[in-house]
Amino acid sequence: MDIQIRQQILRLLDQHRIMTVATLRPDGWPQATTVGYVNIDLTLYFLCGKDSQKAKNLAQDDRLSLTIDHDTPELMAITGLSMAARARAVHDRAEAEEVLRLMPLKYPQAQSRPLPFKMPTPDDVRIFRVTPVVISVLDYTQGFGHTDLVVCPV
Repeated sequence: MDIQIRQQILRLLDQHRIMTVATLRPDGWPQATTVGYVNIDLTLYFLCGKDSQKAKNLAQDDRLSLTIDHDTPELMAITGLSMAARARAVHDRAEAEEVLRLMPLKYPQAQSRPLPFKMPTPDDVRIFRVTPVVISVLDYTQGFGHTDLVVCPV
């Protein structure tokens, strides 16, 4: 992967906190949901309820599409990521605890005052590890609809 593209992807991941994930429902319809995320390098993590529709969908088919972007009043300032990825439940307790430790750090107010709720434990939620397969880097600052496509190593 080109180092400049990699740096751009990581910069976009670090600038944002939420993503829209699309999973496949049992009836074949896609289901798009907004979730918070953290990343460790190019691997993303999100959590959801153990019995949520997302968790059920991913138990049947681990393919996931996602987008990360922001609203901008300037058309030619649109930037973002979309990914085709695999999402697998995290079963390693240390990995799960690290994700839960990192999640509040994405929110600056969590560093200056206590969260208004108790963070869940790995037993309370389902945590998914999202491994990109294809990353599309959208950057209109380089031209209308400009996209760099990155195929990730397996």
